[in-house]
Amino acid sequence: MTVERALRLLAGAVVLLSLALAYSVSRNWLWLTAFVGLNLLQSAFTNWCPAMAIFKLLGLRSADAQNGTKGCC
Repeated sequence: MTVERALRLLAGAVVLLSLALAYSVSRNWLWLTAFVGLNLLQSAFTNWCPAMAIFKLLGLRSADAQNGTKGCC
């Protein structure tokens, strides 16, 4: 699994979990959904996300490294 796939998996799971908790426990769990969305938005511009750093420390490779390329150009 690549860092990018793991990041999408984590973000989707956290959003679904927070929506379930907001429905069943408290609407305040929607703040977690907002946090995930804002973090995804900022990572689109900065290409950095704390979860990506953690996944890399755990040994996951980026898609570029796994395919043997160094980027787009």
